[in-house]
Amino acid sequence: MSGRSEAALRAQAERLRVRVAGDEGVDVGDVGWSLVSGRSCFEHRAVVLGRGREELLDGLEALAAGAESARVVRGAAGDLGGVVFVFPGQGSQWAGMGRELYETFPVFAHSIDECAAALREWTDWPLLDVVCGVEGAPALDRVDVVQPALFSVMVSLAALWRSWGVEPAAVTGHSQGEIAAAYVCGALSLRDATRIVALRSKALVDLIGHGGMASVAQPVDLVEAGIAPWKDRLSVAVVNGPGSVVISGEPDALDEFVEKARAEGARARRISVSYASHSHQVSRVRDQVIRPLADVRPRTSDLPLYSTLTGESVDTAGMDGTYWYENLRRQVLFAPSVRRLLGDGFRVFIEMSPHPVLTHPVQETIEDEDEDVDDALVLSSSRRDRGAVESVVGSLAHLHVRGGAVDWPALFGERRRVDLPTYAFQRRRYWLNSSHTAAAVETPPAEPDEGAPAAVTLAAELPTLSAEAAEARVLAHVREVVAVVLGHPSGEIIDPDQVFAEIGFNSLASLELSKRLNDTTGLGLRANVALLHPSPRQLAQHILAAVGDGAPG
Repeated sequence: MSGRSEAALRAQAERLRVRVAGDEGVDVGDVGWSLVSGRSCFEHRAVVLGRGREELLDGLEALAAGAESARVVRGAAGDLGGVVFVFPGQGSQWAGMGRELYETFPVFAHSIDECAAALREWTDWPLLDVVCGVEGAPALDRVDVVQPALFSVMVSLAALWRSWGVEPAAVTGHSQGEIAAAYVCGALSLRDATRIVALRSKALVDLIGHGGMASVAQPVDLVEAGIAPWKDRLSVAVVNGPGSVVISGEPDALDEFVEKARAEGARARRISVSYASHSHQVSRVRDQVIRPLADVRPRTSDLPLYSTLTGESVDTAGMDGTYWYENLRRQVLFAPSVRRLLGDGFRVFIEMSPHPVLTHPVQETIEDEDEDVDDALVLSSSRRDRGAVESVVGSLAHLHVRGGAVDWPALFGERRRVDLPTYAFQRRRYWLNSSHTAAAVETPPAEPDEGAPAAVTLAAELPTLSAEAAEARVLAHVREVVAVVLGHPSGEIIDPDQVFAEIGFNSLASLELSKRLNDTTGLGLRANVALLHPSPRQLAQHILAAVGDGAPG
């Protein structure tokens, strides 16, 4: 749904709720189809998500009331920059990661089947069993299984987004994700891409047990100084963001460093990987990687590919066997690649993976930029802790409400057009008083300005409240949003003084919390807001002070 103002959008939702609730025979799929195929699309937008009639009605009720709901995605459309498809490396896998998408979307299923056929030339295990988590399938802790499986899911997600009219203007890939990026942008054939991911991952088997990796939440210069005592035993493997680095090296040295970093107050942890990618240890398998890839024939791609090997856009015709060895051996410059993309005007980043591992680093990199990139949008495709269908369609909805091009009829398919309520005009009456001049015009009742943000902000409401009432209002709102992020039915069950880490928050939840609160407050809360203000009450006090000072951003 859409409207020229927030008031019109909410009134539209109420009209539609009454219409659907009053006709149990109306097909909700037909209602959705009629909305996307027969209505103008204004700047204030909302998408209601649900599996069936009752969930959709609940979402409409929340939208009409201006309440927070996990079933409602709303926002104001603007001019978005080009879309970047982001393909991560290892770490986003989970058992059954492709089952629901395979069973629901024929485009996704067709792509998986194509990958399975291509991989049969290089592997001896069934891709579909692995992707769908069939009992007895090879385990995802095998590097020669997980990397080809992730490649297949990532390129199939890209095919799904494209089927809905979302075309990338550029691609970038993180470590092994660059193989998927190269295939999607047209640099590699499917046969060459599956050969690279399958045969290179087999070579990695010889490195297992000799190394490992660890993540550190610090800037790269501090990490480089911190690992200096271990000299050649440790090295920086990945620069994900301004405060997100991965190191690799010998297992004992990693354990020693992590213990020391934690004692000094840094967040550091070992990653569940038993080999040291992007370190000098990879040189042991140089010939095993390059020799089988001698016949790979890359070509100049149709779309720009921003290489995380160089941090720049590259001519993909040079992505031969040696390139794919260097991609495994050398440092991953993910953050520099994102900065270059931002500098070149790209503003939408969609992660193509079964679980988001790069959305938080991308958001942090955006926040660290000096130039104005507040309009940038970071989306994921699927999550292991939520329904895969809800996740990907929810992200599609976020893109739409922010102004992205979406081919909704492609998602709905051909359905029957049904009668729906007409537009909820927000009327204002102006007339001349017979006893006065034309200057005497009736003042219309106050209502949201046509250009007001789509979400209802607290800024206009708080000055009308007492200090105690304003504090209670903001705290109640924060608790309500926290409940939505965690999937709880009500904010009343959220302890305002319990720290976010104890109530189930991680970096993804913190990112979602900041996005929702930014929509409703007009502030520019950072992605790590739950770390900076570690309880609902502390966060509410920060918001109250910021809104009261008139200091958005």
